[in-house]
Amino acid sequence: MKRFIKNKMAVVSLFFLTLLSLAAICAPLLTKYSYEEQNIEERLQSPSLKHPMGTDSLGRDQWSRILYGARVSLLVGIITAFASLLVGIAVGSIAGYYGGFIDGFLMRIVDLFYIFPSMLTAILVMVVLGQGFHSILLALVLVGWVNLARLVRGQVLQAKLNTYVEAARSLGVKDFGILFRHILPNLLGPIFVATTYQIPTNIMAESFLSFLGLGLQPPLSSWGTLANEGWRAMQSYPYLILAPGAFLFFSLMAFQLLGDGLRDLFDPFSQVRD
Repeated sequence: MKRFIKNKMAVVSLFFLTLLSLAAICAPLLTKYSYEEQNIEERLQSPSLKHPMGTDSLGRDQWSRILYGARVSLLVGIITAFASLLVGIAVGSIAGYYGGFIDGFLMRIVDLFYIFPSMLTAILVMVVLGQGFHSILLALVLVGWVNLARLVRGQVLQAKLNTYVEAARSLGVKDFGILFRHILPNLLGPIFVATTYQIPTNIMAESFLSFLGLGLQPPLSSWGTLANEGWRAMQSYPYLILAPGAFLFFSLMAFQLLGDGLRDLFDPFSQVRD
């Protein structure tokens, strides 16, 4: 823990993400406008005291849409990351522990998902299932679990050779108990770090899909949909894309720096060096 605290960038990132999450949760208290409230008389206004980040082409308050958009972007990133983690743990742990035919069969499924680029696969899923919140969740889970499955498999392959696994097996502990009570709890460090890195990847993927018009649709807003709207009027009204772009950039950077700090925290070799 001391090593994590010494990593100032990781601490600042954790504080920033906590503050951002609280702002998203308490959005109704931080703005008096709804994300879908239109006022044509105030359309395309520059940032002012009344509208700190201006208004869009329909007169909607940009600050409100960014706050409510943070709810969607963060929620999509976190839900899909942990759903991918559950699938990755199930597939990777079974493949790594049992090996043989089961390992080969499950890894061929993983290889099948690696044939196509992950973003192309997500786009195909969105085209087939249609646009919507649940569709984008499923699309990101389908492309996100494969990396976590490979990570878990590699960690389980190493962990099952340890003496505490052989001791548990000699005492008659069943395979399920060995795997989920002895092996996986000792792998929570690297698995948790990988999940932290997966969250910004999924946020960026959702933003990209929404930017292409394949993700969430109005009146729902995410940082991707706001960037898409701002892109169309970037030359005349640059503030429409600068604000959501800045929130997206700093959030992704914060998750990456937080992941670096957690990696140092869970790295036993770095702790020995300290």
